[in-house]
Amino acid sequence: MAEEGVAEKVASLAVPALGERGMELVSLEYRKEGSGWVLRLFIDRDGGVTLDDCADASRVVEALLDANDIIPHEYSLEVSSPGLNRPLKKEADFRRFIGKIARIKTFEVINGSRNFKGRIEGCEDSVVVLNVDGTVHHIPLKKIAKANIEYEF
Repeated sequence: MAEEGVAEKVASLAVPALGERGMELVSLEYRKEGSGWVLRLFIDRDGGVTLDDCADASRVVEALLDANDIIPHEYSLEVSSPGLNRPLKKEADFRRFIGKIARIKTFEVINGSRNFKGRIEGCEDSVVVLNVDGTVHHIPLKKIAKANIEYEF
């Protein structure tokens, strides 16, 4: 089974189960590392993720995977927080972090640049509104290669 197929099936089980516990699946990686396979889940919740949240999510997801026999070989399951520089992927992510600083890299040049760092002002109709030093940029989600919250100290 292709890695993408496994990741999609894991996500389809994990998203509702984590949602029932007030957690969100931010991203998921399933890949071969060294001599074994690793399934890595990054979770978040309002107020941040605790070690107990990670342990709870691990138990729940592991039970779902065992019951549904999605991964037919040995693998390591890792669950953690997305960290301070949390990735932004969905429209809901950008809406949740309105007012925060984000770093965005685009697939193509927009307004003369591919790299932006500014305050998120909004996100509607799949377009992020980013204020970079007083200049407002409208960046379509489909043109974003990578976006992260930029932690402010």
